[in-house]
Amino acid sequence: MYEDSWYNLVPDHTHKRNPSSQQTSGHRRRESLLQQPNGSKQPDTVEPLEELFEEPETPIEPPEATLGRRAKSYSDFYHVVRAQLSKDAVAAKKRRKKAKERTLDALMVEKLEDSIRHQAPVHLESLGDELIEASQQEYLIYRDQLEMTERHLDALVRDTNGALDLLTSLADSFRAVESQTSSFQAQCDDLLSEERRLQKLADEVGTDLHYYAYLDGVTRRLNAPGASRLVNHESFGEIMTNLDACITFMVDHPDYRDAESYLARYQSLLTKALHLLEVGFTSHLDRISLDISKQIAATQSDSARHALAYGRYEEMVLDADGLVANAQRVIRSCYDQLGNRIPGQNFDYYSNTAVNIFSSYSDVRDRDLRPMTQHDLDIFRKDVKEINAETACRNFIKQCYERSYDEANLFTRIFSIEPQYNMDPQSAYAALKTQQKSLVHAANIAPIATTLQSVLQTSELQTVCNLLGWIANEYLLLEYDEEETQYSIYCHDLTARLLIEHMWPLTDNAFEAEIIKSISKVAVSPESLKIAPVVNGVASSNAHPITKRALELLAMYDQAMPKERSSSPVVYRIVHETILAMQRAESRLKSNKAANPDPDPDLFMIKNLLILKNGLVSLEIGDVRSHPAAMQHFSQIWDTLSPQNWMGLFRGILGGSLSLGLWSSTAGGSPATNGKALPARNQAQAAQAEQDANEKLDELLRQSIYAFTQRWGTLMNAARGGKRGAKSLVATESELDEKLLTAFGGQPEVVAKLKEAIQINAQAQKEMKAERGAR
Repeated sequence: MYEDSWYNLVPDHTHKRNPSSQQTSGHRRRESLLQQPNGSKQPDTVEPLEELFEEPETPIEPPEATLGRRAKSYSDFYHVVRAQLSKDAVAAKKRRKKAKERTLDALMVEKLEDSIRHQAPVHLESLGDELIEASQQEYLIYRDQLEMTERHLDALVRDTNGALDLLTSLADSFRAVESQTSSFQAQCDDLLSEERRLQKLADEVGTDLHYYAYLDGVTRRLNAPGASRLVNHESFGEIMTNLDACITFMVDHPDYRDAESYLARYQSLLTKALHLLEVGFTSHLDRISLDISKQIAATQSDSARHALAYGRYEEMVLDADGLVANAQRVIRSCYDQLGNRIPGQNFDYYSNTAVNIFSSYSDVRDRDLRPMTQHDLDIFRKDVKEINAETACRNFIKQCYERSYDEANLFTRIFSIEPQYNMDPQSAYAALKTQQKSLVHAANIAPIATTLQSVLQTSELQTVCNLLGWIANEYLLLEYDEEETQYSIYCHDLTARLLIEHMWPLTDNAFEAEIIKSISKVAVSPESLKIAPVVNGVASSNAHPITKRALELLAMYDQAMPKERSSSPVVYRIVHETILAMQRAESRLKSNKAANPDPDPDLFMIKNLLILKNGLVSLEIGDVRSHPAAMQHFSQIWDTLSPQNWMGLFRGILGGSLSLGLWSSTAGGSPATNGKALPARNQAQAAQAEQDANEKLDELLRQSIYAFTQRWGTLMNAARGGKRGAKSLVATESELDEKLLTAFGGQPEVVAKLKEAIQINAQAQKEMKAERGAR
């Protein structure tokens, strides 16, 4: 709008020199270039003197401080001082010379000024005016520029005010137009809303019509002559997805026109599509089996058979990637990665097809691997005859586990799921479990159990217990330095199901048979009704044979079973049948007591029942020993018999009350349970049975200890009192010591406890007799 030259305009001042001007004096001055044209000419001007450059006088300052070299010795210091004084003298000389030169220059300047003052005294006043005008020339130019800028700024302000006035009028006009067109705008907004509503409605109608229009196209595709080839392509998955969507839409909108009819037709088409997939997949497996089975049957090498059965078979199955992908799509529509049920509208259709596919696959695999499984069975039977049953069973279990793990990996890669143990009847695990084949896999462990049972049923009980203990230690318990691998996890799950479903019931039945054979139906011979001396300090060495067998069975059961099953009905049967056998033996001893007073029936019961009780406590803490050196848990049992309570105990017994017991069955729980919760599946029956057996055992111990201590307490009092016909105290004590040492030789703790109980009982009888005499 404006040019920059307006702000930089500088007036052109022209100074012309007058050639005819004469100087009044000998000195002429040139015309000043800074003079503005003001109409006056001065021909005779005196040029100003050139600027005098005077050197400022340098004040005399002290010499600069310098750092002298540090003297090493007194002689060196002398030389340093002399050198410094020489330097100071030279510097002072230079300063005097410079001061002298400055003085001369000042004198010359004064002389020059005097000459000028004498030559041109007339022009001094005109020279001052020119100097003033020359010094103000720059500021005058700036003033002109500022005046011009001010004029332009005033013009800008006027233009801006005019533009603002115009904009104000335009805004007023727009507001007037807006107020006049508001109703029109509202009508336009209503039209746009209606347009969006109609568009949305049209989209919904078009979408809904899609679910109706899809029927004809998919019907033609599935009923075409080459429809069976659709299962080999990815488009088949889109067909199933669309059929699912159409079925879901018809179920969600039952009030739509012909929704029920369309729903039935879509379900029929889905069934047909799934049937095509099932037939196609089964045909694919049959074609592979025809080739693989021949090669496996013709091969004698185990490694070659394994390569054909798994590596080559997997490659050939996955070669039809489209068919396998569609099968995986169907299976994953009803089961998740772990084989759990996925609820859905079409679960029944998909699960039925998945079960049929699993069944076809299992049949084919069982048929193809039959030579391999038969070969394993032949080797197992040969090892049973040539080596032994336990080693053969171990090798057979290892072989089955390895093959089952390979089968599980192959199944996962083909069907893209890994079924885990699940009690849901609609899970993939349940579907696979119903297909009992000879081939072992994750859900079918019956072939292992059937083969093992055929051998273990005729084996010794110790062999069965050894095998179960080996299985538990090998596959259920990991060492602290072992890493948990996928194979170990798989074997752990397989072993748990094998034990729970098959091996533990087999073992329980074997123990039941052994209990009946060696405890319940064993006749009590007179030779066994004796208490022989203890051999080598082993507490159970002079126990009754039935009690010894009961301890052996308890030890074997503890070896074969985990601690969670230590309170099973088998333990109860062992304890209960042993108690009954000891009661039969006690009856025989009491009936023959007149003819043969040795052994003491009560001492016989105390001896055997304490050993049995000690065995139960050992089983509880997991410390059952094959050859225990002593009754290591006797102190734990006897601690419940506080000596401070014996006097009150016997007083209550002598007074006719038998309610006070030596052991409190409610104080610390039964020995086998120890107040701990048992497994849920046998908690209601086994725990109660074990508790009853312990109560009965405790009651018999109380009765036997009471009868023994009461009788010998009476004998001690009679010996001390010198009763007629009674033995002397020394003879009585000697006889007691002989009986106790024979029964509990090498166990002074038991002997001391029983003697203490006899003395307390004797004291209680004496006090009771004194109380009765006082009355």
